[in-house]
Amino acid sequence: MKDKVFIDSNLWLYALIEEQNPDDKFKHLLAKKLFLENDNIQVSTQVVNEVAINLMRKAKKDNNYIFKFIHDLVGTYTVHDQRPAELITAATLRLNYSLSYWDSLIVASAINSECSILYSEDMQNGLQIHKKLKIINPLKQ
Repeated sequence: MKDKVFIDSNLWLYALIEEQNPDDKFKHLLAKKLFLENDNIQVSTQVVNEVAINLMRKAKKDNNYIFKFIHDLVGTYTVHDQRPAELITAATLRLNYSLSYWDSLIVASAINSECSILYSEDMQNGLQIHKKLKIINPLKQ
């Protein structure tokens, strides 16, 4: 069985929205590849919510699209609720790793989901958290 991986919101959006801009098209193809290469993807309710709101705001997707997206996502991937213990983990991560509030919640979810890799464009590429989780920016070359 392959390692569990956690994919941050921005990469979900790149995979879901195909842009005409050459740079965004490159990001779209790389993000889609992440989903094809990983069969044990974990996600948090925070990420689902961030992706859904951005699909509505930026991609102008309607409620029918969002319903289908969420329905398909929860049927395909493991979705984790954020629990009180995760909030404490996130607060500790902010102190120890200088993460933003929202990033610390994503990292805490990835750790509590027992992921070994967190794919994110926004966080520090190569950062190792508690010798358990490695943050990788798949868009860096």
